Amino acid sequence: MTFRDRLLQMEACDEAVAWVGEKSLEKAWATCDRADWMLWLLAKLEQSYTPRLRLGACACARTALRFVPTGEERPRLAIECAERYARGEATEQELAAARAAARAAARAAEGAAAWGAAWAAGAAAWAAGAAAWAAGAATEDAAGAAAWAGWAAAWDAAEATAWNREKAAALKDMAHLVREMIPGTTLNQAAQ
Repeated sequence: MTFRDRLLQMEACDEAVAWVGEKSLEKAWATCDRADWMLWLLAKLEQSYTPRLRLGACACARTALRFVPTGEERPRLAIECAERYARGEATEQELAAARAAARAAARAAEGAAAWGAAWAAGAAAWAAGAAAWAAGAATEDAAGAAAWAGWAAAWDAAEATAWNREKAAALKDMAHLVREMIPGTTLNQAAQ
């Protein structure tokens, strides 16, 4: 079975299947510029929200922290809690509280000009949120909510064409982070 066939079986999006073409899993992992696709694939292959998947989503979410205003600590604290949880150092109750705090920060950020008028900030934060959400973090983890807080801040300021370029650049940067944390050799173990 080819990797493309496997993606079709896992119901991957048409865009990802078309991009993979005849690439092997190893080649696709080594050349993919979409952290959200990479985290989605890892979640599908491992069939659970594993610690390394959670840590990969947290690493991506951390890229949005630079857009959080000085003094707003909830997104960072939520990511740190999710990282501790992945290492077995935080409880589900602590994770739920951190997630709630990060979501409150996201709600507070909506429409607040102080959280980023620049479309580039919003694009990078959106990409971080998308990667975290692709891994399931949005509904189950504080990291997704924390990244989403940065995205919410600059959504209205984004220009569509520039936004897409910035989003692609941010996803590419995050893809490098994911590859550093999860080398293709360990991915092969999950695929078997």
